[in-house]
Amino acid sequence: MEQAQQMFKAAEVVGPQTRPLLVFYGLSQAGRAIAAAAVALKGEDWNLTSHGIHASGYHLDFADIEIRTDPAGSAGSFVRLSELLRSPVWGNDTVVRLEEVWDTLPANLQYPLTGRKRFTPLYASADSIDGTEFHPLLTLHVGDILDRVVDDGSRAALDEFLQSYPGTAGYEEFARRRTGADAEPDYVRHHPDAGWLYMHWKMPAGTGTKEERLSALTRKYAGHRYFFPAVAGLPGELHPLMAWWAVLYALSMLARYQPAQWANHINVDGSRHAVPIEKILERAMEHLPVLIADTIEEVAAWP
Repeated sequence: MEQAQQMFKAAEVVGPQTRPLLVFYGLSQAGRAIAAAAVALKGEDWNLTSHGIHASGYHLDFADIEIRTDPAGSAGSFVRLSELLRSPVWGNDTVVRLEEVWDTLPANLQYPLTGRKRFTPLYASADSIDGTEFHPLLTLHVGDILDRVVDDGSRAALDEFLQSYPGTAGYEEFARRRTGADAEPDYVRHHPDAGWLYMHWKMPAGTGTKEERLSALTRKYAGHRYFFPAVAGLPGELHPLMAWWAVLYALSMLARYQPAQWANHINVDGSRHAVPIEKILERAMEHLPVLIADTIEEVAAWP
């Protein structure tokens, strides 16, 4: 972890020309610490031997850079950590675009790369969880439901949207605008671009607290809980650490091997991507130390 901390500190004092290299390699070193702390990795399984992830298509639009991984079961960092964190890998036959992974990070909610349809994390507020453990329903205030779903207003649009969020599967009910089984969702807007909705899930039979049910449905990020989307037809959602890993790997390879293109992308006078890139690199240094610490705690506690 000391090397990771040194690289993150060095990244704070350099510009965007070289910052992604330092941030990514700091994350890569932290990945080794996560693997070493994992009780589920036995023998030499903690030893990560390569990147395990690849980026190509740098001649395409920035949002369309292509990301692939090594196959499941290989020893590369991305694959080994993804499998440890129950996050999907997709091999060489499936292409995941940079934009699709980019949009899964809470840090990028306000920084889209294009005007295309997005699937971004849904905030799961635990404020509505009370101390009544015997109640048969877990109620969550779900936020950042995208504008297109709120504007449509129908249950059909909500259900279609939630198909991309595996953690929301099997929800029991939601707040409605009026009584009746065909009544529309009762969205509330806290800002112009997204809505909030009270949703309910059945508590499983037997033991278990509402907090445990919340943890089973969502993933933790920076002290909060989110429903993350499964993108590009992947079987599950990316762990947020692996989403950061994929994005920063692509940026670091672009900065290292395509410096002229990278310079164009970060040129605030000529690139629509310059501000989003600047913001994600700033937030990487703010969010990653917390996410890394949470992940070490997570893998060290698993039986």
